[in-house]
Amino acid sequence: MSLVGIIANPASGTDIRRLVAYGSVFNNQEKVRMVRRILLGLEAAGVKQVSYMPDFYGIVDRAVSGIQSSMDISALTFEAKADQRDSTRAAEILAQSGAGCIITLGGDGTNRVVAKGAGQVPILPVSTGTNNVFPYMIEGTIAGLAAGLIAAKKVPPGEGTFSSTRLEIVIEDRPVDIAIVDAVVCDDVFIGSRAVWKLDKIRQVFLNRARPSSIGFSSIGGMIKSIAADEPAGLHLKLGANGRPITAPIAPGVVETVSVDTAEAMSIGQDAAILFNPCIIALDGERELEVKKGWKAAVRLSTGGPVVVDVERVMAFATRHKILAPDF
Repeated sequence: MSLVGIIANPASGTDIRRLVAYGSVFNNQEKVRMVRRILLGLEAAGVKQVSYMPDFYGIVDRAVSGIQSSMDISALTFEAKADQRDSTRAAEILAQSGAGCIITLGGDGTNRVVAKGAGQVPILPVSTGTNNVFPYMIEGTIAGLAAGLIAAKKVPPGEGTFSSTRLEIVIEDRPVDIAIVDAVVCDDVFIGSRAVWKLDKIRQVFLNRARPSSIGFSSIGGMIKSIAADEPAGLHLKLGANGRPITAPIAPGVVETVSVDTAEAMSIGQDAAILFNPCIIALDGERELEVKKGWKAAVRLSTGGPVVVDVERVMAFATRHKILAPDF
């Protein structure tokens, strides 16, 4: 039986960047409407079972109450913590249950913690966060159709997904955490507000994808060199007052000129040293790790990142093979 998981983050799209930048609020009622369309797309693709992460707002519960569906739709059962650990745990349970795809609603930070638990289950990330490099801006109905076609094995994984890389944070020769878009070294002692929005404390930026059309730190690297989502390559930027100027959109409505001393390519398996100590490391836009004085730390570009659904390729395969138009 085809199983699809839904992990909708009720806290995404509401961080401090709504106050210090010009980000719009993506409220939970809109997420309810989006999930409702996703569910209808999943059913049209032939999905029989949907399991979802419970949350304090009841996003999926509210979505289900507004439609009639023949699918078996149920909440995952586990001890919820009401923080990012729930997303990781939900992804782990879905992977253990044989889910064919996990649909996420959130930003880069949400997808990072889902990726930590999803293993090789394909993720279809729907954007509802702030700095969205990893997830798609996509209509929910199409997201449901594409995820359903993958989960129901109507489109083979090799035809509709790709494997991305990841950035591993290595402290004292031990990997301790990951990023799926960027790892940023901040010249701070305390974590404080998790969202990174000031450039004066940024010292190093590590990227495994970069586009000039992105928002956030990925756009800085993208002004130098584009790195595709499925490309096994990375970029290490060192910022400094005497560097060369790069103008980039680092937050919604905020375009800054950044001074970059050096830009070095990263290859798979390579460790790039974190040069500042002590410091705080932000992972995919949120301060997460403290590197204490005297600790040896580095960032490693690695394979084993999340498997991602390529919606355009899925729908193109469905068209070529007449999956949704069998009589033509």
